[in-house]
Amino acid sequence: MKYLLIAFGLIFASNYVGAQDSVVVVIELTDSKEGDPINNANGTFTFNGEKKILQSANGHFILKTKVGTNINASITHNAYDGIYKTLKISKSYKYDSIVFNYEMNFIRVQILDDNIVVAPGIPKVVYKSKRLHVQDFEILEDGRLVLLTYPKRLKKGSELLLYDGSRVVNTFSVPGIATDLVRDYRGNPHVVCKESVFGIHVERDKISISNLDKDYFTKYVAPIVDTNTSKMYFSTFNPDYPAFEYFAYDQLDSTYMKIVGIEDELMMELYRAEYKWVDIRTKLWAKNREIQTGIDAEIWVGANYFTQSIYYKEVYAPLFHRNDSLFVFDYYKDKLYTYGADGEKLDSTSLLHHYQPKKTGWKKHLIQDRTTGEIYALYDRAGYSYLGWIDTKTGEVTQQVKLNKRYAEHIKIDGNYVYYVYREFESIDKKHLWKERLPYSFGAGTVSLPNENLESEK
Repeated sequence: MKYLLIAFGLIFASNYVGAQDSVVVVIELTDSKEGDPINNANGTFTFNGEKKILQSANGHFILKTKVGTNINASITHNAYDGIYKTLKISKSYKYDSIVFNYEMNFIRVQILDDNIVVAPGIPKVVYKSKRLHVQDFEILEDGRLVLLTYPKRLKKGSELLLYDGSRVVNTFSVPGIATDLVRDYRGNPHVVCKESVFGIHVERDKISISNLDKDYFTKYVAPIVDTNTSKMYFSTFNPDYPAFEYFAYDQLDSTYMKIVGIEDELMMELYRAEYKWVDIRTKLWAKNREIQTGIDAEIWVGANYFTQSIYYKEVYAPLFHRNDSLFVFDYYKDKLYTYGADGEKLDSTSLLHHYQPKKTGWKKHLIQDRTTGEIYALYDRAGYSYLGWIDTKTGEVTQQVKLNKRYAEHIKIDGNYVYYVYREFESIDKKHLWKERLPYSFGAGTVSLPNENLESEK
């Protein structure tokens, strides 16, 4: 991947070369331990009596100058040691481009042993059965739970249970191969099956379902990630495209407003470059699709071929609502943006808790407390889950809460309690629903819940 990035940089750089005495300077930045390209570094370059201030994209700075030039480079990053170098380009240099490679040392490593907090109290079993495994669950507004369960194998049949904390009030057999439970933008639970989606309705002590076309759900319901009294917030997210946008739709005057655009620039560069390497027949097919739809041939090839490779990663940049604010986590710009309910940008701060994922166990997943609205980052180290509370004013995770049980699944947070599905390690017991008290006492907030399950799949 490292050499592939250099190649792309040089291909891109070659377009800038004009006169023979000119040279394109490519400065490549990588993490000294993990070898990943470093984005969003700030560079100040002084040469030929000029000063240029740039930000690294895909781990690169690209400059154009003349041979025989000395470039004074000052490169800084919030999470890394700085680089201060004088780049010398000899007058005898004969090539169109030159690459300087630098490794940067990560300096914001948290000493995890000094920042781990144990949840108070003993983990409690919320629901267990000798006959049924718990696959997934949803907490209703009145505190009762909807449980997705199965006796032996999920593919062989599943049941929905309405559980009030002490007894099963009602049951319902799911007509299909269920996979999990999700919530829509209104907080209503749905059971997702391979062929369809069923809305779950709870009226007093009775549970029922209604069939919802899966294509309709995917196209018109899933993109809506939040709502308030007058506005609806939705995204143009597509799992096969490395960019999307958040919009606000005003239900009173039927107007749309763009909130923010998200793009993984490195992934987009590789995505579009896939077109160069496919065979002629595929290129002709892509060009025909471009003529028919107006969508670039490069996008058609990227969506159908590059997304099937091991290098493709879906974009993850969730939006959350709490009280009168919207929070957008743009991990590709290392920024946490705060917006007002009308979509007006109010503030931004740096994000660093996603760096060094191999060391920290960052799972690329955020969880919002469904009562308080507080947001937590999920980590995993040696099978143990850690929850890091995110200070939305600073973007920092100052401590992490280690969950008691190893290999916890379907982690959700509600009212300063963390709920999860767990089976005793190395046992043949059924999977039960557990909960633990978090060491926080946040008060209730106004929360319009995004579909966390869908976000986690993105």
